[in-house]
Amino acid sequence: MIKISTVYFAAGVLLGYYMSSTHSYLLAPVHVHINLLGWTSLTLAGILYYLFPSLAEKNAGKWHFWLHNIGLPIMMLSLAMVLVTENNTFLPGTAIGATITAVGIFVFVWNILKNLKAA
Repeated sequence: MIKISTVYFAAGVLLGYYMSSTHSYLLAPVHVHINLLGWTSLTLAGILYYLFPSLAEKNAGKWHFWLHNIGLPIMMLSLAMVLVTENNTFLPGTAIGATITAVGIFVFVWNILKNLKAA
């Protein structure tokens, strides 16, 4: 999870660099979500999974990983298309991706609350 979060980090930085270079901040919502949900959230989850490997081994840990990493790109690409084309036809993709990502995050929360035990 930490490794894939660095891919999101690079994508967020490149998008930020592009926006800064072109002085066009149209894609700022995509930039923010890639950095928050891709880089920061996945890094923190990865650290928790590293510190508590039993959490990562649970089915919930695997579901979290896949739902988060399927939903986030769908959401970000769809949102980018909405913003660039000014066409709301892509909004269902944004909603579907956001829902998949949110379900993955709720699975993560459930996994932590149910399976993280005090030492």
